[in-house]
Amino acid sequence: MLLKIAYVYDAVYPWVKGGVEKRIREVSVRLADRGHEVHVYGMRCWDGPATIERDGVTLHGVCPGEGLYIDGRRTVAQALRFGKAVLRPLLSSGADVVDCQNFPYFSCFAAKAASVRRGFPLVVTWHEVWGDYWYDYLGRRGVFGKAVERLAAHLTDHHVAVSPSTARALAGLGVAGPVPVVPNGIDLARIAAVAPAAEEWDVIFIGRLIREKNVDLLLRALVPVREEVPDLRALVVGDGPERPALEALARDLGLPVTFAGFLPDYDSVIAVMKASRVFVLPSTREGFGIAALEAMACGVPVVTADHPGNAARDLIVPGVNGFCSGLSAGELGEKICAGLDRAALMRGECLGTAGEYRWEKIVGMVEKYYEEALPHSPPSSGR
Repeated sequence: MLLKIAYVYDAVYPWVKGGVEKRIREVSVRLADRGHEVHVYGMRCWDGPATIERDGVTLHGVCPGEGLYIDGRRTVAQALRFGKAVLRPLLSSGADVVDCQNFPYFSCFAAKAASVRRGFPLVVTWHEVWGDYWYDYLGRRGVFGKAVERLAAHLTDHHVAVSPSTARALAGLGVAGPVPVVPNGIDLARIAAVAPAAEEWDVIFIGRLIREKNVDLLLRALVPVREEVPDLRALVVGDGPERPALEALARDLGLPVTFAGFLPDYDSVIAVMKASRVFVLPSTREGFGIAALEAMACGVPVVTADHPGNAARDLIVPGVNGFCSGLSAGELGEKICAGLDRAALMRGECLGTAGEYRWEKIVGMVEKYYEEALPHSPPSSGR
């Protein structure tokens, strides 16, 4: 059954290169290759006409592109403008199914309105559920974010979660379960084709240098690790507002840590990953943890935080492909040492875990879910 599929998200790959943008791009291109007609509705992040075709997918710029963040936080005004702008294009889209990403929420309400008018099923794909984290993010105003999130959770009967953690959190919002999990994927062939970097590292972290990633905890954990591995070499890849404080902390602790900033391209990231022994992700805010999965695809075990806000822990089989740790430097250091000791032994299991997340398999799951969401009558359009 060939379908006309519409994706809704404000930021568009490759002009914005986050995890959500990458998922939409990888899935939409493969669905188009299977014969479906695929459209992506977002901000016009590119120069030129509002509607363009790229890799077999039609991209619609429904409003001018603009910055997503002010002082590290998503702006409500931008989310409202995008939500308003996407309504009319969805009404005239002729889509058989619309897949709207849960964040930044207001576009979900626009997609719901179009769904009611045009009768197509609305799928909301949830990458994270913030819950009480809204109070950390917005202070007292977090009550409004939490309320909007709960309302969005009741717009449709067709929800998809990218991780088991997110599916469980949706149940906490009152979504009738079970919520199907359709995870993010990875391009195993591309990763396999990348050669390791010449310079080798014991411990690597990759991600934005923001408070929730807890890189300061990683640095403190490296102090006892260095007692076991005197010639320890650690690499931090990424940038963000916490970088100056983290560099100062590393100096104060006397640690041999290299801060590389953002690397020039994806292959460079995979190359340094392959040249490392253990990947450490002490984050407490991960909707999926794609970097952890990419590390496993490189044969590198993962040490991550055992925290309910960290979906990367769903990927871990302790002692098999990595370890989960509490949020203390002592315990994290112990798990890093265990990972270093068992890195070579865990390589095969890491590769096996990654093999379950091939994009081709994920796209098959997406395609099946869309077909099941359709009404029993034949689709209204499609190639």
